Amino acid sequence: MINPLPLLLLLFLIAPAIELYLMIQVGSRIGAGPTVLLVLFTAVLGGLLVRMQGLSTLNRVRRTLARGEAPALEMLEGVALALAGVLLFLPGFVTDTAGFLLLVPPLRRWLVMRWVSAPGRRVGLHATIDGEARRVGAGRIIDAESRRDDD
Repeated sequence: MINPLPLLLLLFLIAPAIELYLMIQVGSRIGAGPTVLLVLFTAVLGGLLVRMQGLSTLNRVRRTLARGEAPALEMLEGVALALAGVLLFLPGFVTDTAGFLLLVPPLRRWLVMRWVSAPGRRVGLHATIDGEARRVGAGRIIDAESRRDDD
């Protein structure tokens, strides 16, 4: 089991300190007012982009379900979009950069596929990227039919 303490330390102590430092540096160059407006602008723009891409992902989920397939990849992309929204909502330039990177569809899909296929993770998932079915994870998928005979 991985010890989450270093990650929590990074998230709650180091990341805000870096964000504050960068905002102070930018504020000293362009002024406090423009810095605040820039942070607000990135939050609003990011929110609009997350909404647009979220609706697009929802439509892909519906199409996948209509074909009778499980929308696993689309659901994980939805989680990545939600994370992007949270990162863009938080004030700061580093979190905004990470959030905007998650809004780039090829990069987001690549990150989702990397996460799913990480060593030690057992996931039975057929994901489709650009129409090509790929097996990811180490899980075993058995294709079978069943029939119940009531006596």
